[in-house]
Amino acid sequence: MVGTMLVDADHLLAWPIFDPGRCSIGYHPLHSYYAISVYFLLLYFPKTRIIAVGLIFHMFTDWQDCHWYEFGLKAMRINL
Repeated sequence: MVGTMLVDADHLLAWPIFDPGRCSIGYHPLHSYYAISVYFLLLYFPKTRIIAVGLIFHMFTDWQDCHWYEFGLKAMRINL
């Protein structure tokens, strides 16, 4: 499961490498919707199931982070 964190290596292809306002889902190649669909397909094969679970969990946490960031921006606008 920890090895699935290597999927973040695709962040090195972006400029700037880290942008706190950028959502990685749909932006980076290994975080694309096509890649996520492949991760779901990997669930059907017993030998790759644990890797698929780790990758899908990783994508879910990145997706959740995007929404928390958006929620934080909306909350800041309300408080201004």
